[in-house]
Amino acid sequence: MKLRTILATKGAEVVTIQANQTLKEAVTLLAQRKIGVLIVVDAAGALVGILSERDVIREAARHDDVLARPVSEAMTKSVITGTPQDDVSSVMQTMTDRRFRHLPILDGGRLAGIISIGDLVKAQLDEYEGEIDSLQFQITKG
Repeated sequence: MKLRTILATKGAEVVTIQANQTLKEAVTLLAQRKIGVLIVVDAAGALVGILSERDVIREAARHDDVLARPVSEAMTKSVITGTPQDDVSSVMQTMTDRRFRHLPILDGGRLAGIISIGDLVKAQLDEYEGEIDSLQFQITKG
C-alpha cells in the first residue's frame, strides 16, 4: 500500500504556522485543532520545519518565557519527508527507527498532506481485516 491511499481517505489538510510566530500562537493552534504537530512554513508556503508538542515542552524546560519565544527556536529544522508514492511498510519502519510520529508528505516539492504513525497503523489494520475477510470467504465458499 502507498501513502497516496491514506491521503485519499484522510485528506490533504495540513495545519501550518510560520517560524516568526510565537509559541503561544502555536500552542493555541495545537489546542484549538486538537493536534500534536504543526508544519512550519515560510511566506511562500514551503516547509522549513516541524513543531511538535514535545518540542514545546523541551523549550519550556530550558526557558521560563517559552510562550513569548518564536517557533523557530523550538522547531525541528531537519525534517524527514515522504511522497505519495512511498510504501506504508517502509515509512512505518523509518518512523519507528527514527522515533518520530508525524511525516509531512511532499508532492513535487509542495506540501500534500501529513501522515501520523496512527494513520499508518490504521491503514495496515484495515488491510489485514480485508485479507482476513477474503480468506474467510474463500474458506466458507470452498
